[in-house]
Amino acid sequence: MNAGLANYLPGILPFLATERHIPLAVIGSFMTALLLAQTLQPLSGLWADQLGGRRLILGGVGLTMAGAILLGPVHGAGWIIVVLILTGLGNTLFHPQALSQSRRLATANPGLLMAVFLVGGELGRAASPAVAGFLVGHFGMAALGLMAVPLIVSFPWLLRRIPAGAPARGRSLVPFHWAGHGKRAAWLIVFSSVRSATIYELVTLSPIIWHARGGSLVGAASLVTVFIGVGIAGNLSGGYLSERTGRLPIVWVTTLAAILCLLLYIALPPEYMWPILAVLGIALFGTSSLTMLMGQDIFPDNPAMGSGVALGLANGVGALLVLPLTALAGRFGPVVPVWCLVGMTVVSLAAIPKLPEFRPRAAS
Repeated sequence: MNAGLANYLPGILPFLATERHIPLAVIGSFMTALLLAQTLQPLSGLWADQLGGRRLILGGVGLTMAGAILLGPVHGAGWIIVVLILTGLGNTLFHPQALSQSRRLATANPGLLMAVFLVGGELGRAASPAVAGFLVGHFGMAALGLMAVPLIVSFPWLLRRIPAGAPARGRSLVPFHWAGHGKRAAWLIVFSSVRSATIYELVTLSPIIWHARGGSLVGAASLVTVFIGVGIAGNLSGGYLSERTGRLPIVWVTTLAAILCLLLYIALPPEYMWPILAVLGIALFGTSSLTMLMGQDIFPDNPAMGSGVALGLANGVGALLVLPLTALAGRFGPVVPVWCLVGMTVVSLAAIPKLPEFRPRAAS
């Protein structure tokens, strides 16, 4: 539910572009505003490692919920950006502590179990654009607040059910050892940032392209649902197979597959967008759980902070890249930024040999 309230924006971007006449460059700034706060996730992770418990999980969900309720009534690009930043801050508080707890609970098969945990977020990210597109298309922006109702109703139950988490560490922080880990972390940020930029640019451009070609708002939003929904299979498969093959073979195969699919995205007509995005979802989300585990392995004394590096910081850098890429689309057409994504993904291949590996368990 948290991920759904934090990721429905692509489903209403065509509405904002056509009905509110907001330029494409400004549309790109909306995605950047939503995601930029995630660059603070390493700091949020350090705070989570110190604080322990589950307070940041619950506080983050509360902020995300408030952002969803507030976005419907506001008008003007400036206020929309403020509300989206608030939503992004909620996600920034939530994810490092939630991911650290998941790793602590996954005592066996961590790759697969981390992938299972991430399925929850991917289900929310997949369903929410289509739901938001339906609500806004039929009832207007004010109906967005209805998306928060399931979380509002279930929040008291969640307060009792979410695991308590690791105990607080008191006043003494576990030292943050960047020295000796910085190079591996930097390569991980490079790889994950390119992957994030590719995901965010595709969920920004694809609905707008489809709607501009005469497709419905719900159909445009459903492209994102297909992209992320089918990506769940990639996430689960990547986590499962990494326990047997190691992580890096999965990273190599999925990255090469993503390059091929991006080239097909450019070469084929828009009606082929559906199957191409489905395969791209498998390729791009196939490394989601693996990069999360890599970040935690690089910083074993600060697992929540490691999650923040692998997810939040990389997502924030990817969000920054969305702004110029979407501006290029507004000036030169949607093909140009996709070519940029192809080039960036090719460059990211150089990071793969530098990423941390682990020895898979012997088959019994």
